[in-house]
Amino acid sequence: MEKDLKQLPTSCLRAVVYGPECSGKTTLAQQLADHYQTLYTGEYAREFLQKKWDQKKEVCELSDLPLIVSGQLQWENQAVVDSNRLLICDTNVLVTRVWSETHFKGYCDPQIIAYCDQFHYDHYLLTGIDIPWQKDDLRDRPHDREYMFDYFKNILDQRQENYSIIIGNEEERLEKAVASIDQLLKKT
Repeated sequence: MEKDLKQLPTSCLRAVVYGPECSGKTTLAQQLADHYQTLYTGEYAREFLQKKWDQKKEVCELSDLPLIVSGQLQWENQAVVDSNRLLICDTNVLVTRVWSETHFKGYCDPQIIAYCDQFHYDHYLLTGIDIPWQKDDLRDRPHDREYMFDYFKNILDQRQENYSIIIGNEEERLEKAVASIDQLLKKT
């Protein structure tokens, strides 16, 4: 793994839509970008792994995770240049860490863990599992949703990250997320 990945310096605030699979992250990220008339970074892992599945019918391997971290940061660095004072991230390196630990028997590459400490995000929007799970080529945890949500939340608590839990229907989720981000923007 590259040991010199860096976030571009910026005065732009970074809010991460964060949580287990099929918990409404992408929908919320798109809605927030529209609401704040800014950019959002998509989920690099989804594009990378869908291509891998489509071409070879292969699933994620441990060796894919450094590539995913690098690709996600590249997308983030490109988007932060053209964002207004806020960038919405539809995932980040901390999601990759959680995914690694929950899918590879507790293991995460030490460099990914180091990036979790090195990269800065201003607020996490932890999406709840109160919406239906939908099958696709990449989702693999329909029966572990509560465990996954708790794992995501526990990591935020351990790290003492600034976060809000986002639950409810689509309208309620957007309203709660906007209220959280508005509070963040008022502090700057």
